[in-house]
Amino acid sequence: MRFKIYKPAKSSMQSGKQNSKKWLMLPIEEEKIRSINPLTGWVSAKNTQSQLRFEFLSKEDAIKFAEKKGFAYEIDKPQMSKIRPKSYAANFTS
Repeated sequence: MRFKIYKPAKSSMQSGKQNSKKWLMLPIEEEKIRSINPLTGWVSAKNTQSQLRFEFLSKEDAIKFAEKKGFAYEIDKPQMSKIRPKSYAANFTS
């Protein structure tokens, strides 16, 4: 099973960066083996490992864990946001 290690982007609904500090490790689904129950609309999966979600404090911890367990993985580099310094007076100029 292959996993994707990445740092999630912050939500556009939040101004802080609290939930974007952790690294996530999610399985990459190679096969779409899901079935939809026509009565309830629930989606079932035959592979329960596709429901895994691991959280780590650093990228190195995620890599160590994946190598220890023998998982194949790929790393997505996070996009760094640039901080543009502004003065308070910039709020009142056009």
